[in-house]
Amino acid sequence: MKRLKKFFWPLVSTLAIALSIYILYKDLRGLSLDEFVASIHAIPTSGWLLACVATLVAYAALAAYDHLALEHLGHRVSLWYITLTSFTTYALSHNIGASVFSGALVRYRAYTSKGLTGSEVGVLVAFCSFTFALGTVMLFGLVLVLEPEIIERFADFLPLEAAYSTGFVILALVALYVVGSLVGFRPINTRWLKLEYPKPSLVFRQLFIAPIELIGAAAIIYFVLPTEGNPGFFVILGIFLASFSVALLSHAPGGIGVLELVFIAGLPDMDPAAVLAALAVFRLFYLIIPFVMALVVILIYERSRYLARVREGED
Repeated sequence: MKRLKKFFWPLVSTLAIALSIYILYKDLRGLSLDEFVASIHAIPTSGWLLACVATLVAYAALAAYDHLALEHLGHRVSLWYITLTSFTTYALSHNIGASVFSGALVRYRAYTSKGLTGSEVGVLVAFCSFTFALGTVMLFGLVLVLEPEIIERFADFLPLEAAYSTGFVILALVALYVVGSLVGFRPINTRWLKLEYPKPSLVFRQLFIAPIELIGAAAIIYFVLPTEGNPGFFVILGIFLASFSVALLSHAPGGIGVLELVFIAGLPDMDPAAVLAALAVFRLFYLIIPFVMALVVILIYERSRYLARVREGED
């Protein structure tokens, strides 16, 4: 069983990538490289600049995840250190896949040096993961209530009423979480850690910060898409939530293939070359550039730790 568990997620991600690439190949085999390059060149300067701003907004909100978690735990860490740790964590986990596990390793290395215990780092990781899930679920609910027609892009056999009712149920669950914090429901105790409802001030900041990160990430794609056939930001946001969630569940590194497949399916009225170009910009700004920067941060951090140990040895 242990050997099976060891290979299960790598197998799932490999199958997800292979299946997505195969379907994309069938759908896009008539697309030429020249069309893709032309779509990249067609992106206006304003689109590139706005995509840059959206990237900064998204990663700033991700840093706020860690800040809220540390406040929940009662630890004070410098904002600069939190920002670097959060940036490095998400830049690596978004590209490597299995974000909970890869993110936990980076955070454990960083925050135990600031006095957190292993169990506290576990709570921090759970808190950040829950904050992300909370924002995703809340935005899903809003999209289904305000843009129920989006369901027809993926499942045209479902009635619009199903989108409405699902959206309201999702928002009711979010409201229940808020009530749990206000009333003070009992904490969840496990063998390894204790999960408590955050205080109301933290919960309301969770409800604000988590959507900001997702909106910023979706805006990267929206700003570089052409206006022709563009269904509007709220629909793009809904498709992004679906594609990003499927990509995370697949554990495919960077969601490669999976992200593109869902977006192509969700935007049938848009030029596939333009959609792929927008996703390439998203990968560049949200994944590749942060990944390279994160590697530099890790090298600098590990070098400083090594030099500190050398100095201690000399003393």
